[in-house]
Amino acid sequence: MKNKGMKIKHPKQRGEWAELRFMTRAAEEGLQVSKPYGEMARYDFIVEHGARCVRVQVKSTMFKDRGGYSCSVRGSRGPYKGDAFDFLAAYLIPEDLWYIIPAAKFRMQGSIALYPRLKKSKYKPYLEAWHLLLGIPGVVARIEACGLMRPDGLSCIAM
Repeated sequence: MKNKGMKIKHPKQRGEWAELRFMTRAAEEGLQVSKPYGEMARYDFIVEHGARCVRVQVKSTMFKDRGGYSCSVRGSRGPYKGDAFDFLAAYLIPEDLWYIIPAAKFRMQGSIALYPRLKKSKYKPYLEAWHLLLGIPGVVARIEACGLMRPDGLSCIAM
């Protein structure tokens, strides 16, 4: 079945539709999604999992280019600068696929090329990488400990 989003011609309306798709998919992945009030934030959503919150910018594309897709990663004033958001969620409308890409991987670029079928493509590790929004596996975010002295004079750590 062809993705119905392909029929949405107005770019703003298609972007809003993609944001709704993102919210649905994020909820399916067990994430909490919040939308900032107004249009002034430099990101589209705050995504929360446990105590971790990240800022996500959502983009979508259906522009085919040399076997892949070209996706704009710029705002109204050009490429995003500084620390505008933590992750890009790029939706390939014709393929119904998401890329979850850390912002540091494409800083200061106006667009990126996404090749979902190319095994060695630059952004392949980020194809459907929803786990990145959950937190990095194997890394402990925070440890609290206090040192105690046991009655026998040996020290121990209570966690």
